[in-house]
Amino acid sequence: MDISKIKVFVVDDESVVCSNVAAFLEDEGFTIFSAASGEEALDLILKQEIDVDIIDMRLPGINGDTLILKAHEIQPVLKFLIHTGSTNYSVSRSLEEIGVKKDQVFRKPLLDMSVLTKGILKLLEGKT
Repeated sequence: MDISKIKVFVVDDESVVCSNVAAFLEDEGFTIFSAASGEEALDLILKQEIDVDIIDMRLPGINGDTLILKAHEIQPVLKFLIHTGSTNYSVSRSLEEIGVKKDQVFRKPLLDMSVLTKGILKLLEGKT
């Protein structure tokens, strides 16, 4: 699999987190897009085909769950990883119905961001 052809979208309203995750994944060789809100993310998803979204759950405006559901409507083949600081977060039934599983949830702060790379590759190889 050619990592440079994989388009990853990082959506997080914490600019430091967003830029750190984006920079790490870019260094890994992925093509990266980023946004600070769900609304901004949906605008890009309407214009650009994306392979994997990494989404924070607590966003200004629409929350991460709603963003995932709307993004899935726009691009049904889009895959998702959840990157949240919430210790109580669990995957909702509506997200489970579109294929999001609990092993696609990563808690902040990540001490080893290589788990994101592994998660992306696992999603795209169909091993979830």
